[in-house]
Amino acid sequence: MDFRIRHRQPLDDAGWRTLLDEHPARAILAAAGANDVDAQALLGQILLDGRGIDRDQPLALQWFAIAAGRGHLMARNMLGRCHEHGWGCEADPSVAARHYRLAAMAGLDWAMYNYANMLATGQGVAVNQPQALGWYRLAAEAGHAKSMNLLGRYLEQGLACAVDVAQARHWYRCSAEAGDFRGQFSHASVLAELGNVEAALSWFQLALHGGNLNFLRVSGPLLAQAEDTRVRALAAAYQAQMEHLTG
Repeated sequence: MDFRIRHRQPLDDAGWRTLLDEHPARAILAAAGANDVDAQALLGQILLDGRGIDRDQPLALQWFAIAAGRGHLMARNMLGRCHEHGWGCEADPSVAARHYRLAAMAGLDWAMYNYANMLATGQGVAVNQPQALGWYRLAAEAGHAKSMNLLGRYLEQGLACAVDVAQARHWYRCSAEAGDFRGQFSHASVLAELGNVEAALSWFQLALHGGNLNFLRVSGPLLAQAEDTRVRALAAAYQAQMEHLTG
């Protein structure tokens, strides 16, 4: 597919709606060419994923860079993702961390989470658990579900902070209610520990249906070690879902 932008007459609202309904990828491409920064960022994502258009990671990187240069924070975050994972470029965690940090400092919760991950694991930057905790907390307070669960883990384990089990459980519940499957598993584990097994089973089931392969590989064996037989029985369901995902 030819992605070169050609001059065209501007479309009115009805024209854009029709183009978006009938040819969504073409609509995004046209909007990006018309200098719409949100469309430029979205085009980068569509090219990265190959949704309705030929997958092209190097070109996705270019559109993310264009939108990021115009102040689009999610595009800046996606530049970080590309450089972290080598999508359309050579992987370079230090460059990834720099983009995450810029977007995080500008207030994007996903970038706060990604930058915290780099600090927590020492990718592209020196390991700094207190700073990682600070960014997870900021993202959690901004409503980022995955960061809520990780903030709970730091508080439960006393990692770079004092142990605060009550606050850890609070953040696990917030993460679960916000839809993060790891948060749902954490919250369910707390409920099971407290003896509220029926409620725990419901949250374990939600985590099962939303979880990815890596999560299932780790969480299934943990369930198999549970004291309650009803919780242990879920380990088989986790194993079956893992086998389904692996084909």
